Amino acid sequence: MIDKLGYLLALAREKHFGRAAETCGVTQPTFSAGIRVLEETLGMPLVERSSRFQGFTPEGERVLDWARRIVGDMQAMRADIVALKRGLSGLLRIAAIPTALATIAELTTPFRAQHPAVRFSIQSCTSNEVLRRLNNFEVDAGVTYLDNEPIGRNRVVPLYQERYRLLTAADAPLGQHEKVTWAELGQIPLCLLTPDMQNRRILDRLLHNAGVDLLPTLESNSIVVLVSHVQTGRWACVLPEKLAQIFGLTARLRAIPIVAPEEVYTVGLVLPDREPMLPLVAALVQIATQHASILADTV
Repeated sequence: MIDKLGYLLALAREKHFGRAAETCGVTQPTFSAGIRVLEETLGMPLVERSSRFQGFTPEGERVLDWARRIVGDMQAMRADIVALKRGLSGLLRIAAIPTALATIAELTTPFRAQHPAVRFSIQSCTSNEVLRRLNNFEVDAGVTYLDNEPIGRNRVVPLYQERYRLLTAADAPLGQHEKVTWAELGQIPLCLLTPDMQNRRILDRLLHNAGVDLLPTLESNSIVVLVSHVQTGRWACVLPEKLAQIFGLTARLRAIPIVAPEEVYTVGLVLPDREPMLPLVAALVQIATQHASILADTV
């Protein structure tokens, strides 16, 4: 039954029978037969079928919720037993919004110092993708905004508050200001993250509230692309303070506080709301709780 529930989770992730079968390491006929056995056992159809995957029935959606809990608990049990025997090891998978990537090392570095056998996979995702991957067991934890858009039935651990800076060349317009307002940003060519990023939606709202209906001169889902354009001296962008600092500010490149209003948004860990937690996740929570003040001081 556990294997069949795993098939259902794979189908929810891939939305394609062939790809889901491949991720489960079985042939497509075996995979389809497993789903049918699950349906026969429960006495109801779970999947909307045609020539291709069409989605889940209402009953299938409910079974999918239970499958996530049951499979998650099974994984937690196995990992807990292994940790008791060998100590913490394995792969910790974290999905993070691009603007939080600069802070991840402040969690993973002390984590590895305590648990050197653990490896890490860090994925850059939109906030919606962070939650989707977390709910589908594709990652173990997420780092995203906590107070701007719904995060569902997940546990949260606040890490720091995000403040914003105008990243611009010193000899560019506004480049010599000590502070700038959101309204003043309408006067310069800005490059921003794409609208699917929650950071962009936050900035759009702040600019709109300041009377600026901005059409960026450049959009990208890559922070590197934005900063590389700013370094030419012909562009500017808005970044969180911590992120602006790691790009090596010089006399030529400045990160200017944005005020009127000076907005802050909480960024933190998002975790599956279940007990017991996976041992790796529990250790991450402990590290995050211990180092939250350090993160807050460095941001």
